[in-house]
Amino acid sequence: MTETLKTLILGSGPAGYTAAIYAARANLSPVLLAGRQPGGQLTITTDVENYPGFPKGIMGPEMMEMFREQAQRFGTVVHFEVGTKVDLSKSPFTVTTESGQEFKTQSLIVSTGASALYLGLPNEQKLQGRGVSACATCDGFFFKNKKVYVVGGGDSACEEANFLTKYASKVYMVVRRDQLRASKIMAQRALDNPKIEMLWHQNVTDVLDVEKGKVTGLELTHTNTGEKTTVDADGLFLAIGHQPNTELFKGLLDMDDKGYIKTVPGKTETNIPGVFAAGDCQDSYYRQAVTAAGTGCMAAIEVERWLETQHHK
Repeated sequence: MTETLKTLILGSGPAGYTAAIYAARANLSPVLLAGRQPGGQLTITTDVENYPGFPKGIMGPEMMEMFREQAQRFGTVVHFEVGTKVDLSKSPFTVTTESGQEFKTQSLIVSTGASALYLGLPNEQKLQGRGVSACATCDGFFFKNKKVYVVGGGDSACEEANFLTKYASKVYMVVRRDQLRASKIMAQRALDNPKIEMLWHQNVTDVLDVEKGKVTGLELTHTNTGEKTTVDADGLFLAIGHQPNTELFKGLLDMDDKGYIKTVPGKTETNIPGVFAAGDCQDSYYRQAVTAAGTGCMAAIEVERWLETQHHK
């Protein structure tokens, strides 16, 4: 593509598509590169019940399809491409895709999202959305009176475990060491909760049972002795962290020590004028579809105003 775009959006989750809707309605003719996981993390979520406007819930993939259709309705051009190289050293910015296509743009919205860290077990991947989850807030409701396991020993794991006790009959925390690495207050809340039981010195080494199409049990391995045990389980929640999909921008955009893009407080501006970041690639705290959509809206409005200032210079 040789023409210079007004704005290019990288990523197609709630942040990217919302930015596209607002940018298109502002006559910015946005082009969106859908990325390696079109639709983002919601495409591996079965039922979404906490997004406003869907009182009966909606399937994650269906919801993202609706987001895409709405963005395209207003004129967004969607390419199912992955950005692999960026040049932010001069304006217009240049983004090159995996297929070699080149886009030049006056402004850029980065909404590449984040990926939950998983254990890397084959069955774990096959059972995502069928008992395996990385978001208790999203999926906890589906485990009423069930027995679930949470992997991790940090603040996130303790928070997820405590949240799950609202629904589950029993929550087990699988911890590799003999103590939690969470902050004292978070650790104490988990330790004091009568519905949470700690399984020290344990790793999850297999998820059962693919044949039945849902999680029915886990294989645990003792970190010291190597002894393996099999336990019944209805669900497995991973709380070992998230990895922002920001590798492409390392050394270019300011990031925190975990790789999340830093933005101006209360805004989506990055350290490079004309480059904005929205959604989970810059949010390590909320990580919800509705908050991602909100920052996507913010980014599009900020882009529109920034382009106006450039025009009047």
